[in-house]
Amino acid sequence: MDDGLRAAAITVLREQGWDGLTLERVADVAGRARSTLWRQGVTRDSLVAALVGELAEDYRKAMYPVLTSPGTGRERLQQAMAALCDVIDRHLPLLLATDEAFHQDTSPGQPPAYLSPFIQFVREGVADGSLGADGDVTDRADALWNAVAWTYTHLRGRHDWPPDRARAILINLLLCGIAPRTKE
Repeated sequence: MDDGLRAAAITVLREQGWDGLTLERVADVAGRARSTLWRQGVTRDSLVAALVGELAEDYRKAMYPVLTSPGTGRERLQQAMAALCDVIDRHLPLLLATDEAFHQDTSPGQPPAYLSPFIQFVREGVADGSLGADGDVTDRADALWNAVAWTYTHLRGRHDWPPDRARAILINLLLCGIAPRTKE
């Protein structure tokens, strides 16, 4: 998908959501004829597949080095959080347009599995003692992933925070908290 068509699809997503993403609307926003896009083989499904597929592939490539790196669960979780921030920076217009991009099938019949690395790192951190053992591992990974993804997206896109500032404050807050633990 070329940059103009990608930008038009993202504009339509921002205005109409996934249900309103039609070839006609994208063609109109892109200033192209629907018939031209159709002759080029562009369909609504191919638009969705391109946007979501690029995001999923970028995420997979960003997580692979972390998944294969040495370190404690906490260290690898911190690296994964930073890698997620990198992915968000590369797909910021899409993620600002819709909070459902990570919920779309990554390819036909292939549901998203973005949490898997975070679950692994939290599980490893609990096992090696580098992370506390409070609560369900999957729930903690889900909350951490979402806290990074959507807070970082908001700070970058709506507050115009620079990447280094948003990343450092957010990751430190999530890994270290804001108040010291007290013994009960």
